[in-house]
Amino acid sequence: MGDTQRSHRPTRLSYESVHGQSHLHRAVSIGADKRASHAAMKWHELVEDAACPARCATLSDKSSIVCRAGLLMLSAGTGGYRVRELMNAIAEALGITCVVDLGLITLECTCIDGHETYSEVVTLATTSVNTERIALMVQFAQKAQRAAGSWTVDDFHRRMDAVEHTPGNYGPLAVGLAAAFACAAFVFLLGGGPIEMLCAFIGAGAGNLVRRLMIDRHLTQFACIGAGVAAACLTYLGVLLALSLVMPSALAHEAGYIGAMLFVIPGFPLITSGFDIAKLDLRSGIERAVYAVTVIVVATLVALMVAELVQLYPDDFTDLGLNPLVQLALRLVASFVGVYGFSMLFNSPPAMAATAGVIGAVANTLRLELVGLLGMPAAFAAFVGAFAAGLLAAVARRKLDFPRISLTVPSIVIMVPGLYLYRAVYYLGTLQVTDALSWGTQALMIVLFLPIGLIAARIATDSRWRHCN
Repeated sequence: MGDTQRSHRPTRLSYESVHGQSHLHRAVSIGADKRASHAAMKWHELVEDAACPARCATLSDKSSIVCRAGLLMLSAGTGGYRVRELMNAIAEALGITCVVDLGLITLECTCIDGHETYSEVVTLATTSVNTERIALMVQFAQKAQRAAGSWTVDDFHRRMDAVEHTPGNYGPLAVGLAAAFACAAFVFLLGGGPIEMLCAFIGAGAGNLVRRLMIDRHLTQFACIGAGVAAACLTYLGVLLALSLVMPSALAHEAGYIGAMLFVIPGFPLITSGFDIAKLDLRSGIERAVYAVTVIVVATLVALMVAELVQLYPDDFTDLGLNPLVQLALRLVASFVGVYGFSMLFNSPPAMAATAGVIGAVANTLRLELVGLLGMPAAFAAFVGAFAAGLLAAVARRKLDFPRISLTVPSIVIMVPGLYLYRAVYYLGTLQVTDALSWGTQALMIVLFLPIGLIAARIATDSRWRHCN
């Protein structure tokens, strides 16, 4: 679903001067390792007069504030609209105009003050998701709008230092357990029983622990994904074989291995790409969509190779035969657990994760009941579930000081059809093209309707979202 931790190494930058009045191109990379080509430098070293009141500072100092704030917001994995909104708010507080073009990891900004302009290009070393950082940056922007007249340039940067160096809420073991609970809940919601849930719990926990430990060592992202998926699938098989020693029928429950790898499905960029495209921010939306698809392809191809190697098959789950009321109650619990676990992977604090869990429990259970009881097509039910999640998040936001995106996206990540996506790739890899097209089409329709549901809810509840400007 995306990296849960950001590197907290010093900011690394490289300069490229452009001769001309007040015009500079600054290339910046956060989180680059010691072998990177960027020269190590802190933001404070770029400031001309740190003690100067920010409103009276030079345009280059104001630009450094605006661009750094945008880069921190971008590093949290939020959509381009939210990054641009935050940068504009801070630029307005500083008395300048900001024009920004951004992608998945790159931000190009031009600040304008009268006839003077100043341009910068800043870039991240990688992408990740951190919902707590989104909340901290929103709070920072709100305080900046109220206190910009009294803050110095150094005050701005010291407050952003605090945000950038805020440690993650969860260590590797906690993140591994979060993935374990989330994927076990996911397997139940897909139709799996106790054996599949147990194997997926251990497999997903081991897989995400491996991935997290590799991320903490700054290894390339796709290697982390591949190793995590392989570890999850092989661990699932190992647990299943161990169970078969005392319960021979356990080998008939191999289908749950798909659930053990679903922690890597990039729900956040997949959903936010739809937001960006809806706001005509095509560069950001397309880059996020391409990144999400690339992660899915890497994960599913690795799982396919492991499945072929050890002879695992994505068969249908055995019907559990649960009473409808019991099933409804268990779906509510499993949806809450799943969303809470995925929220932890996004570094959401407990209160934020619990709020998203409640929203997800209601919205996802509604979606499943619409399909099961009314026979509604899965894609249309996904739209209704996402729309309900958006409405509930709007209500929760009035009571709680959480960014809406930190509640809506985690609450519907559990609706992303990871099972369908994997089966599409599996059948394509085994040259069963008809089945591959069937599962792929179903997955595509659901993936398209999820952001549309959230966008519809946002249009209905947010007057600013309804307008172009």
